Amino acid sequence: MYNKTYQAQINKELERFIELLQVTLPRYIDLVKKKDISKDELGELGELEYFLIEINGKIAELKKQLEHDLFGLSLDLYYKLKRKALDGDAEAGRKIVMMRKAFNKSLQGNHFINWN
Repeated sequence: MYNKTYQAQINKELERFIELLQVTLPRYIDLVKKKDISKDELGELGELEYFLIEINGKIAELKKQLEHDLFGLSLDLYYKLKRKALDGDAEAGRKIVMMRKAFNKSLQGNHFINWN
């Protein structure tokens, strides 16, 4: 079973990441809006911009990987349950029905699959 400690650690790290962004973004915005920017500030702005673009790419990659893994694991579970249901497991049959409803709802709401 999944260790709740890992979940707590992930949440803590995500909260820390958000806190750091809440410090970084206002500085970036201040520099972007500044009319008379010094050479040092222009250098800082460039570094911040590069950093934020890099972070954005990493976030996008993590999101893509998470969506991919969740979809694959869900399908794997679905087909394992389907095999059990075909062998006569009533509980697996009930779970299959629930998963089908969840899949259909996700597909209709365009939440489960990114249709890019």
